[in-house]
Amino acid sequence: MDRVLANLKTLSIDMIDNASSGHPGIALSSAPIIYTLYANHMYVNPKDPKWLNRDRFVLSAGHGSALLYACLYMVGFLTLKDLKQFRTIKSVTPGHPEYGLTNGVEATTGPLGQGIATAVGMAMAEKHLQTLTKNKFDYYTYVLCGDGDLMEGISYEACSLAGTLKLSNLIILYDSNNVSLDGNIDLTFTEDVRERFDAMGWYTTLVTDGNKTKDIDKAIRRAKKSGLPSLIEIKTVLGEGSLDEGSNKVHGKPLSRNDIINLHKKLSIPYEPFYVDEEAVKEFRQKIINRTSEKYINWNENYQNMNFCSEFELMDIYKTEKIPVLEPLTESNAKILNYIANKTNLLFGGSADVFSSTKVYLNNKGNFSSLNYAGKNIYFGVREHAMGAILNGIALSGFLPFGSTFLAFANYLYPSIRLSSLMCLPVTYIFSHDSVAIGQDGPTHQPIEQLSQLRSIPDFTVYRPADYNEIVGTWRSILKLKKPSAIILSKLTVPTLLESNPYKVEKGAYIIKKERGNVDLILLSSGYEVNTCINIANKLENYNVRVVSMPSSSLFLITSKEYQRQILPIGVKTIVVEAAYADDLRRFVSNDKYLITLNKFGISGTPLEVLDFMDFTEEQITARILELL
Repeated sequence: MDRVLANLKTLSIDMIDNASSGHPGIALSSAPIIYTLYANHMYVNPKDPKWLNRDRFVLSAGHGSALLYACLYMVGFLTLKDLKQFRTIKSVTPGHPEYGLTNGVEATTGPLGQGIATAVGMAMAEKHLQTLTKNKFDYYTYVLCGDGDLMEGISYEACSLAGTLKLSNLIILYDSNNVSLDGNIDLTFTEDVRERFDAMGWYTTLVTDGNKTKDIDKAIRRAKKSGLPSLIEIKTVLGEGSLDEGSNKVHGKPLSRNDIINLHKKLSIPYEPFYVDEEAVKEFRQKIINRTSEKYINWNENYQNMNFCSEFELMDIYKTEKIPVLEPLTESNAKILNYIANKTNLLFGGSADVFSSTKVYLNNKGNFSSLNYAGKNIYFGVREHAMGAILNGIALSGFLPFGSTFLAFANYLYPSIRLSSLMCLPVTYIFSHDSVAIGQDGPTHQPIEQLSQLRSIPDFTVYRPADYNEIVGTWRSILKLKKPSAIILSKLTVPTLLESNPYKVEKGAYIIKKERGNVDLILLSSGYEVNTCINIANKLENYNVRVVSMPSSSLFLITSKEYQRQILPIGVKTIVVEAAYADDLRRFVSNDKYLITLNKFGISGTPLEVLDFMDFTEEQITARILELL
């Protein structure tokens, strides 16, 4: 056996043993796969980890991180000290791979299936980059996955789309060992995976012995010539060489001391913790350098300074667009989105089969398809979960992607949004139909808890603009921050408010209607209900009412305490009015009775009938405010 491959296995096991935690099964079964990939195919440069035209490798089976880190050490991305700190706090070798923390790690993985779907986004981005640069990009995206990844629905959502798009730059290496955490997969996963991928338009092939690196190498070479996305099923034995090989016992706990000693003997590697065959590693690294150097030098000489984004000020839209008096916010957002798309090549996205409703289509930009990778409109189909992960992959490739669906369906995307936030990626999720006022579609389509759930995600900025001006301000903030965010939009016809201010959106909250004298009452709201609060304030003639628009509570909370007290003075009665379960806004009121929000599911009926049923008409809200006063 190749000395590097044997050492790859022992280093992985040593890391797990040293940490008293980890997954030895995949480290032993998948080692020949990852070794073959890096030894013979990957174009990477450890001295320039972010080289734009590098090949991407995504470990979708993220629990196999010890194997990945051992390989990254062999390649030259990590040090032996890094391996010795496996799974310790503040190390660059955490329990599951984390993007931005570890050189050579292309995506944060852990939740199974996410890595595959993210890789589909990376492959889509590379196809798009090819068209933007006249084929100056030519990298591959490789994925290592296991049975668990392929059980998760998100992987099939994404792979179905990849087959439709004929993403020939995507190769999945499937460690097929027939074992999951709970035991043999005969109880849970019996379909013919290759036949399923055949049906989705993929090239598939089988390597019957996962130890035969030459067969794995030949399979990868055939896949590259197929003209289709490829699935290579590689039959392996989980934890091969250990005393519990082939069983779920070796999946997720360290090996015994005797097992480790015996394994070292079988692999002809001295039993010495973190032993490294220096000469073999040196030869391995040189092999990768020799393969990559010419391509890397050529790239740097010709394409390093490519620029896809011109500088522009979003406020220029005021010079070219007439500010609407009355308009659905989805329509307002469409105008601004198209304005941005005409200013930069980085905007790239679409919808989960709801372009006609969310209005995010980019005019005259074409549809992304196997016949037109230059298109900027992505038809994700009814695949919300995969859409989120694909957007992450596109963002990891340097774009500013967006995806859209109804707010009530945001839960489908939640795991992907969570990873957007963990990786701090500039993905924008656009959610329309933001309240029960959509009416007849009924409670399945009427969001209640989603707004509060999205606001609870750390490092994720949620914007709920009140009108056209605030949407301009929202996009201005998004383009400035380049962080994960959501825009929550009403499909109702909304007036452009006299005192709304796009420049103040980045503060999170501001006074949109001033009180006449000393303030008696503050009405705090977002979205469509801001207009409702202004109407109510005008009716409360006996009170000096201030209306505060809060398009983003998280942005408001990071402003200075001085600014916060200026907008919401201590001791002034504040009432929150929002057509959602707004538990996250409780901090702004002195008592729960000052939360005029929703805490029950809706009902099918006309918008007015539903609002009446929910005790949320303008008249009902006014009556509740008067009771509190």
